[in-house]
Order: sequence, then structure tokens, then C-alpha cells
Amino acid sequence: MFIDVAKIFVKGGNGGHGAVAFRREKYEPAGGPAGGDGGDGGSVILEVDRNIRTLMDFRYSRHHKAPNGEDGKSKMQYGKKGQDLILKVPQGTIIRDAETNAIIADLTEDGTTYVIAKGGRGGKGNMKFTTSTRQAPRFAEGGSKGEERWIVLELKLLADVGLVGFPNVGKSTLLSVMTDAKPKIADYHFTTLTPNLGVVEIEGGKSFVIADIPGLIEGAHTGIGLGHDFLRHIERTRVIVHLVDVSGQEGRDPVEDFIKINQELEKYDARLASRPQIVVGNKMDILGEGDGFDRLEKEVSKLGYELYPISAATRQGIKELKYGIWNKLQEAGEIEPTIEIVEENKTYELKEKKDDIIVRKENEQYFVEGDFVEKLLNSTNFDDLDSIRYFQRMIKKRGVVDKLKELGIKNEEIVNICGYEFEFFD
Repeated sequence: MFIDVAKIFVKGGNGGHGAVAFRREKYEPAGGPAGGDGGDGGSVILEVDRNIRTLMDFRYSRHHKAPNGEDGKSKMQYGKKGQDLILKVPQGTIIRDAETNAIIADLTEDGTTYVIAKGGRGGKGNMKFTTSTRQAPRFAEGGSKGEERWIVLELKLLADVGLVGFPNVGKSTLLSVMTDAKPKIADYHFTTLTPNLGVVEIEGGKSFVIADIPGLIEGAHTGIGLGHDFLRHIERTRVIVHLVDVSGQEGRDPVEDFIKINQELEKYDARLASRPQIVVGNKMDILGEGDGFDRLEKEVSKLGYELYPISAATRQGIKELKYGIWNKLQEAGEIEPTIEIVEENKTYELKEKKDDIIVRKENEQYFVEGDFVEKLLNSTNFDDLDSIRYFQRMIKKRGVVDKLKELGIKNEEIVNICGYEFEFFD
């Protein structure tokens, strides 16, 4: 089974909480603060593995979460960092944000890694909050949450040559005789519903990869049938081999088919029209009395393409075609990307920043939400006066009090802060 699109949820591990602890040794019964920091959460990392061919594993496992960091410990011991979660993906995988469809990364090189969801930072232990006026803090910092998002993995085949043409023109048969690939072959339309890859070997240790792109139909560029699913795999190919049935057995006109397929490629992406192309007239062994090949040859010559007459069934002209494709590949340079690729080292921004604080009024109730506020709550010891003062100072410093006043809050009214209720006093 070939799976080329998968939607998954990824989440970095949460950072461990800092510890509140004090030194209690035999000769120091009232030692200073000794709470260690929490460990950072593990990150979710995508890694390219050339041995993987499909995204099938992600079809059955859609949620991926990295381990959390450990909480800090006494005696100034730091919590253990959460282990990173490595997800293996095939070469040619594009990562998109599921909400915006924006491209996050394009992974083409074997061994390339990309951090898709960073783990949260561990919180500081109480030993980090000592000051000249606060010698024994009884509070520590909570760990921050790891990044989380839904992403779409989209696989575009990495092949030197893309084999295109209308359904039932003999693409699967041609792939089978040129390579060791064993696609399913039968005499009916849309036999091939998934792309097939094969390696073509010629003398002297030379080889190239060819992809049999499933049969296109008129209107494929608009998404009719499985148009977009098929056309995406042509974007990365350096040479297009356009297979045309010249026998007329299916009641089709070879010149009309040739023109329509090229129109579909151009409408999908104009740059595909300028991609090096070789035209192949198939089923020469059953050409009959029609003039399909001659008319196709005249049309192809107008565009300056090379035309190879073959019979995939009898292997007529296959050797000449292999060398023709190889020579065309030597002339073709590297293709320019046909999609928008993020700049190297450019960080993809989450839609909502981690420090955003949301202050709102709904049904005469006041709400304060956000990761920063939640982390602050986790850091606060409401049994300790210093910790409460720190909480109040940070809330005021971040503008929460001013925003609540703008919404019309009055003293003794209730404010819901991340699920906890507080009375407001100015």
C-alpha cells in the first residue's frame, strides 16, 4: 500500500517543575534553599530515512508525544531531561501546518532532521530565587508546556523520471520491462491507483529512478479524479516521459491525448511545461492501418521533442528508449523548486505565542488564560507570603490588572484564572 499524505498530532514533552527544598544536614539543620531545576521536556524530531518508502505507519498512529522532563529534586539535584521522540519519514516529505497549510519544512536529504515540536523548559528550583532580602524562598518555578500542533505530512516521490500518460496506455507494462518493479497490470482503466518506483539499469553501472505516475484524466489540474494526488509526484522529476497509445485500440486519438496531457501539466504548474520531455509511441506492434504514429510524429516535431516508437509488450525499442532517457538526464540540470520552501534556518512561528495572555469578559464573568499564566500558577505557593507577592507582581507587570480594569471589573468580583477563582482587589 502506498500512503502519501498523513495528518498527525505532535507534542513536545512538558518541562519538569522546579523543587522547593532546604538543606537539612546534621550540622546545618536550617540550611539554605536546595531545590533543583526541573528537566527540559523531550522534543519531537522528524528524521529522513531513505529506507522508508511510504507514510503508512502514520496512518495507524496519529498522536505522537515526547516524554516530559522530570521534576527537580532536593539537594540541588536537577530533574532528568525528557528523551527526544524521533519520527522517521521518507525522502521527499513536505511538512505543512494543518491549520494554515503553510509549508514548515521540505525534507529531501537522507539523515536530515527537523524539530517539529520543541519540549518545554524545566522550571527553576527555589535555590534560584534567593535574593538579599529573600533568603529562604518557599516557591519554585513550574515547567513550561511543550509545543503542540497538528501537521500534514505530504510525500512527493524523488525520481529522476516521471512516466505520464492517459490510463491504459501501457505505463505499468513499460515500467515492468524497463525495471525490476512488479506493478499490477490488467487490461482496464485505472489499474494503477498508486505511484510505482523502479530503477532502470544500463551498461557501465549507470542507472536512474523512474516513477510510474497513475493515469491522468482531463481536468486533473483542478483535482478531478485523483488529479492533485497524482500530479504532485511529477514536480520533483527532472525529465518527463510521455507515453502515448498510437494503436487507436481504445478509440482515442494519440495527438489529442498528447496535447491534453501537456495542457494538464501546464495548468497544474506552468514550469512543468518547460521540463525536458521525451515522447514515446507505444503499441507499435498492433498499430494496424491507422496513421496515429505519423500524425503524432508531426505534432511532436513542432515542439522539438524526441519521439521513440516502442512496443512494451514485445520489448521493441526498449533499449533505445533507455539510452535516450539517460542522455536526456545528462542534459537536464537540477530543477528549481516548484513549491515555496522555507528559508534555511528560518524558524516557523506558532500561531499563538507561548507568552500571550488572554484577558476576556464573557457573560459578565472575567477570564484570564494563557501558557504564561498557567506556568505562573504552577510556580506559586499560596501558603507562602513571598510567593503570593511574586504572583501578584508578575500579574500586574504583564498588564493583566490594567486589562481587567478596562473591561470594567470592580473590587470583590471573581476572576477565573486558568480554572481557579480569585477575588479582585485593586
